Amino acid sequence: MDGNAQTETDSIVAKPTLAITTYYLIRHAEKDRSNPNNSDPELTKKGFFRAENWAEVLSEVPLDAVYSTEYTRTLMTASPTAKSKDLEITTYNANDLYNPFFQEATHGKTVLVVGHSNTTPQLVNKIIGEERYASMDDNNNSSLFIVTKAGDQTSVQVLKIN
Repeated sequence: MDGNAQTETDSIVAKPTLAITTYYLIRHAEKDRSNPNNSDPELTKKGFFRAENWAEVLSEVPLDAVYSTEYTRTLMTASPTAKSKDLEITTYNANDLYNPFFQEATHGKTVLVVGHSNTTPQLVNKIIGEERYASMDDNNNSSLFIVTKAGDQTSVQVLKIN
């Protein structure tokens, strides 16, 4: 072999890393039930403290976005966490959240979604692609669903936070 000979080398191709998308899903905190005709009540004092507690619980989570329905109780629940992260709250239609636009907007991100006793488990079911979770009990304001997607792998954790 002379000094000008070329050798063939294997090229090293970096495999793309899977984007990890993590959804933190909660139901709104305790709402004021004093007026049964009020379809958009605020939080009770206990609910306000729970909303503040969610901000504390999620303080170490690097959230990229916060989503909430347009109801006062969900916005009040989302607000302390959004403020602590210096994030705007993006409102959504609970009946049409897990659409291609939402999936693209949240791909590879970590987001908080504040919903309702029926819509929160419904959204979890849509994300995981199976009907695993039923509507939450009306007095359950403490469940935290953590759904993680990486490629075609999905995992769910359900925590009770008091």
